[in-house]
Amino acid sequence: MTDNEGEIAAVPEESTPDDSNSAVVEQESATETTAGKRIRLVPGRAGRLAIQVAAAVLLCAAVASSVVFYLQNKGNKAIIDANADARTAACKYAPILADYDAKKLDDYFAAVLDGATGDWKKQFDSTSKELREVLTQGEVVSKVNDVQCAIETGDETSAEAIVVIGQTITSMGTQGKPAPGQLSMVMRLENVDGRWLVNKVNSPLASPPQQ
Repeated sequence: MTDNEGEIAAVPEESTPDDSNSAVVEQESATETTAGKRIRLVPGRAGRLAIQVAAAVLLCAAVASSVVFYLQNKGNKAIIDANADARTAACKYAPILADYDAKKLDDYFAAVLDGATGDWKKQFDSTSKELREVLTQGEVVSKVNDVQCAIETGDETSAEAIVVIGQTITSMGTQGKPAPGQLSMVMRLENVDGRWLVNKVNSPLASPPQQ
């Protein structure tokens, strides 16, 4: 993940092509992301297809990068093991971010913060009140269907992971009907006392639920 991109609290958006409020779900219209960056979603079948293809390309590039990284560092077992641990942590944290129920948000917020550190923890915590209001008012429920992840770069103390999440969103915006969506994000992880925690989240691609 690059430092010059805004981090978001990935809030999956409904079918409206507006902005989102947080790193977990893209939600209702005109809601800002936690890092202040706005995402313009592309409506329609062609737009969704383009986003899905781009997400697939992004993940494939990350996997290829992981293979190259492995070949270059196959003699350094410590780095390989560290990146395997970082990938496991990223894959575990992704569904924590994208699996929630507006009626049960206390446990959700606690779990997200438990796996966070640094800037990401501060940003998520500082916007949790606004996020709670958005999710509650929209009666949003998100369920994760699939998670794919790969380490792009990393060493024994830090790593960047590409994560693609398939999810199903139910809300007032979908008229209470489940609608598929997809998030792709870059997570920066940091080894804190032997535990891999997320210190930045950036979501360059996000597809709206299909109608």
